[in-house]
Amino acid sequence: LHDAPEYVIGDMISPFKSVMGGSYKDCELRLQRAIHLRFSLPADLGAALRKEIKRADQIAAYYEATLLAGFSTAEATEYFGRPRGFSIERFDFTPRSVTWAQTAFLKRFTALEAKRPSFVAANSTT
Repeated sequence: LHDAPEYVIGDMISPFKSVMGGSYKDCELRLQRAIHLRFSLPADLGAALRKEIKRADQIAAYYEATLLAGFSTAEATEYFGRPRGFSIERFDFTPRSVTWAQTAFLKRFTALEAKRPSFVAANSTT
């Protein structure tokens, strides 16, 4: 869910986000908090978890680059850094079709959603 605001406002490259300034970051943060609350997560995940999410993103980018996008190890290391203290063996990076990915995502989403407490609107009359 850490990239969920990008679905709403688009995935802007970091330099463009910098040019947009604080208003873009504020909008992205407000969306992120609303999404967290929708899924019964704390509005703010805290600095430690945000740091772990950033690390996971960089690890994923490195392996996507080298295993799927044709980057050399040197190129991927230059752009994303070489992951340390991480073992890739337990993950499957086999390319999948869009249909396969959608089906897998929705199956997992449905299972997680079934475990989540029911959402009741604050101003609900029922």
